[in-house]
Amino acid sequence: MSVDERAADQRAATASLVAGYTYGTIIVLSVIVAGAKAYPGSAGRIAVLVGATAVVFWLAHVYADGLGHSVAHDRRLTMRELGGIARREAAIVEAAVLPLAALLLGALDVLATKTSLWLAFGLGLAMLFAQALRYARMERLDLLATLLILAANIGLGLVLIALKLLVAH
Repeated sequence: MSVDERAADQRAATASLVAGYTYGTIIVLSVIVAGAKAYPGSAGRIAVLVGATAVVFWLAHVYADGLGHSVAHDRRLTMRELGGIARREAAIVEAAVLPLAALLLGALDVLATKTSLWLAFGLGLAMLFAQALRYARMERLDLLATLLILAANIGLGLVLIALKLLVAH
């Protein structure tokens, strides 16, 4: 494999991570909003909801991408290819890890449920911020474009926080 091919593979892998973490984080934050309304005093139930949803969306992506890959290549997938797709899409589940940890601290009464929810949201916003910076760096964006992508990612997170505040009150 040439240096250019390796660089292209690395770029594609990083692009998948940026997409997966961003998408996964938006899903996680959305589920936290819904979970906080449905189970206001139960960080444990919200954690189960977040974890299960992340896994289901990951499976849905693996399945859909597998179908697309099969059609694009005019043949059935091999287990190796399916495994590659599953690994590529794993960032959707990985995006749930830190918010889940915060929710589990609430479930174990290390933190109050409200505190664990806000910590989970803060970690989600940090993830969106980090992925926007990663994207801006990969694309070699100038300062204005970097600020715009940061605003877009954080704006999505803030909309979800506003929704949480509206739903919870």
